[in-house]
Amino acid sequence: MTPTVTPLDPADRPTLDAVYRVACAAQAVDEPDLPAPCRRRFEAPLSHPMPGIEGRWLVARLNGLPVGWLRLHLHTIENTENATVELTVDPAYRRRGIGRVLHEHGVRLLREHGGKRLVGSTTAALPGEEDRVFPGAAFAAALGAKPALADVRRRLDVTGLDRDQLGALLAEARAAATGYRPVRWRDHTPEEYVADVAYLQGRLLLDAPMGELDWEPEQMDAARVRDAERALDARGVRRYNTGVVHEATGRLVGWTQLGLDAGSTDHAWQEITLVDPDHRGHRLGLLCKAGNLAYVLAHEPALRAVDTWNAAANRHMIAINERLGFRPAAGSVDWQLTI
Repeated sequence: MTPTVTPLDPADRPTLDAVYRVACAAQAVDEPDLPAPCRRRFEAPLSHPMPGIEGRWLVARLNGLPVGWLRLHLHTIENTENATVELTVDPAYRRRGIGRVLHEHGVRLLREHGGKRLVGSTTAALPGEEDRVFPGAAFAAALGAKPALADVRRRLDVTGLDRDQLGALLAEARAAATGYRPVRWRDHTPEEYVADVAYLQGRLLLDAPMGELDWEPEQMDAARVRDAERALDARGVRRYNTGVVHEATGRLVGWTQLGLDAGSTDHAWQEITLVDPDHRGHRLGLLCKAGNLAYVLAHEPALRAVDTWNAAANRHMIAINERLGFRPAAGSVDWQLTI
């Protein structure tokens, strides 16, 4: 039986409940070590999209039962020919053509928008796991997508963290960072640093390895930073930030952020970390990340695990993370399909 595919109605709570259950069931199979998706974060893009994103959400049904969904993120500021995609099928209904039908509808939407490329991510093998089967990766390859960037998810087991070693790393970084001072904040960037945060965010895709992805850097300014903060507020994400200020100029030249989903007390995501290229070589990345980890631990005593992704080629950031105690947990691949 061919599934029916229709747009998700945000007011249709029973369907939204079913779509969320599909997301939880899929993650329990595909990445069982991760916590269940945060319901508030999962739904928030319907009413509070990130700036520069126009969302399309489709639901596949068999006999009226939601069995899969596709979420297309159309880009409206830069990368207007690209769309990022999430495609999820209930594990109990896989290998019945549901994913392919959803994909076809997503491609149709992208073409209507004038787009040319789809980008999506799947779990993949770590070294020594080459015999494992990863259905998402096999599905992407069968559609003709090309692996464009290899990533690795690393996890910090906070229960095994050596606090003395963390203190030693922080002292080492401070000693190397003469002329710089750390600053910390929760959730909203202080007004005096918002322009610098925008500059650093705009550098992300210039500085981070991007493999074969055809992707333009974000055009960031203070207004877009504030819009993104409001979208994260709507998702209920608690953010901890540590930056470093160059004392001679007063500019924020390095910054990292760690976030906890709404209702989560034991799991966090290590998010963005950036240092201005003109200020590298002073252990500012280590100063930000070690300092921010200490900041979080002082306010989140129940924290047990932190996950982060790095491009496999990002040796500098991986070295910092591994010194902090992060260890490989899962592989990941960003796939790109030109339609």
